[in-house]
Amino acid sequence: MAEQLAGDIDKHQELFGEAFNSGDADAVNAMYVDEAVGVWEVGRPLYGEERREYVRNFLATRKPQVDATVREQLVVGDTAMLIVEWTMDTIGEDGEPEKLAGVAVDVLRRCEDGNWRYVVDNPYAVEGPLEA
Repeated sequence: MAEQLAGDIDKHQELFGEAFNSGDADAVNAMYVDEAVGVWEVGRPLYGEERREYVRNFLATRKPQVDATVREQLVVGDTAMLIVEWTMDTIGEDGEPEKLAGVAVDVLRRCEDGNWRYVVDNPYAVEGPLEA
């Protein structure tokens, strides 16, 4: 999959989902600023190269498929905060199918090239889906 970046904040989550579900770690990692933090396991923030390597390993070994919906989006200038409800089908560390869910709080920056990238990606900001 070719790198896809979003100049339109309204398209960011859709493009992220496509890259993530394709298993293309390079495309996913391109959607983050270099120094971004990702919390891919509760209570374990990862930065920079450690975060990038975790993404590569997770996509290669767990074969995740995510479905996500932006519930709230606030944009001020070149900064955006998204609240995203998500579910994921994946393969657990034991090799068995696993279903994960949560509510993410994401902070993005519009970079010099005009594309939005994650600065903070916290998919476990709130555990479990939002109640209606």
